[in-house]
Amino acid sequence: QVQLVESGGGLVQPGGSLRLSCTTSGFTFSQYAIGWFRQAPGKEREGVACVSNSGRATYYVDSVRGRFTISRDNAKNTVYLRMNSLEPEDLGVYYCARAAFCLPIIKISDYSNWGQGTQVTVSS
Repeated sequence: QVQLVESGGGLVQPGGSLRLSCTTSGFTFSQYAIGWFRQAPGKEREGVACVSNSGRATYYVDSVRGRFTISRDNAKNTVYLRMNSLEPEDLGVYYCARAAFCLPIIKISDYSNWGQGTQVTVSS
């Protein structure tokens, strides 16, 4: 069956970096866009970044553009989210999911087959 599994979260100090991984199975990875989302305590889940099926197109929410980089390795069926210059506001559970297309507006309703999430905590 379709599975997406997030990993790589943890506790990091402000200004630090993390790399999240979304490892997938059960579908033809190269045919789908993948998106990263996050949900902070008491807040709605929001789209953070997405990458097209080929990897040529990427989009980011304004708050992370220039600090986060999404990439994919179609040989490993894996998508990465490199997060630099982390801020306390980046705290939350990070999820990946798949979609037909990566669009400039990263809408939850376009995505399915959510992973279980990985916790990112930014604190000194």
